[in-house]
Amino acid sequence: MSYTTCAHSPGYKSGMNKTTDPTKLTKLHELTSLLPREIRGQSHALPRIMSAVRRGELGLTKPGRPRGSFLLLGPTGVGKTETVVVTTNQIFGAGQLFRFDMSEFQNQEALGLLLGARLGEVGYLGGVRERAAEGSLLFDEAEKAHPRVLDILLQLLDAARITVATGQTLDFSGFYIWLTSNIGSAELMSLQHSNDATLERHVLTRAQQTLRPEIFARVNEKLVFHRLSYEHQLEIAEKFLSREIAFLAARSHKLELDKTVLPFLVRKGFHPKLGARPMRDAVEKLVGDAVSECLLDARPGSGVLALDETRDCLVVR
Repeated sequence: MSYTTCAHSPGYKSGMNKTTDPTKLTKLHELTSLLPREIRGQSHALPRIMSAVRRGELGLTKPGRPRGSFLLLGPTGVGKTETVVVTTNQIFGAGQLFRFDMSEFQNQEALGLLLGARLGEVGYLGGVRERAAEGSLLFDEAEKAHPRVLDILLQLLDAARITVATGQTLDFSGFYIWLTSNIGSAELMSLQHSNDATLERHVLTRAQQTLRPEIFARVNEKLVFHRLSYEHQLEIAEKFLSREIAFLAARSHKLELDKTVLPFLVRKGFHPKLGARPMRDAVEKLVGDAVSECLLDARPGSGVLALDETRDCLVVR
């Protein structure tokens, strides 16, 4: 994938007075209730994220830096990426999150993908700046990138500027920089009897040992997301179920819920190590199967959703 032109538009100015923008203030106030509603089991981390975003949006970050930078650590499926998605969509709207899987940038040739390999190319990052002057850059599994690629990440964290193959210097001071990693997650999941503070210290120490010191030092907020308890996964199941019922209702399949449905979905979707993803998949599959069975039998996909204990599945009655 390559880009042949680069419109060099001015980036976000950290000193701007944002307090006169009522829309911006509304979005920030809404984020305070939206994040805890969407991300469960991470109440220790969300206030720090919201605090950093407020400073970034109100022009309280230093010039020549990103609006904010975050390192989100923890097991898979606990809400790290979802936090980035929810925050970015709320502040900037859809389409302003640009995601890079750093496991795809493990060799030096990957540098050309980011910055452009030939004359006239600006690479992936240049393509981002062509499309947006502000938003979020998400670097998944940051520790897996080649050292030369990490040099680029360091430039973004330090000065919010990079130079692409065309010779243009691009300003990313309008962006938030997000790094996610599973560093220390295996130990976090196995240390069942340690308290949260001990677990956080352990994971942060592992991250500091694994990541380059200069990158670790330049990240504003370093946060450890906790494993999800059964109670939190129950809350997540309720959220996914509500979304699925609303999704189907929009397609004229109106469902009422029997009291047997939620316990069944939690039993099928709970996984102590994989977090929320199996729960989401279980809800979508099992509820969708019940509706599709009705439609295949030429019956309406509406009614009471309940557990069929004999077949160990959900049905619409």
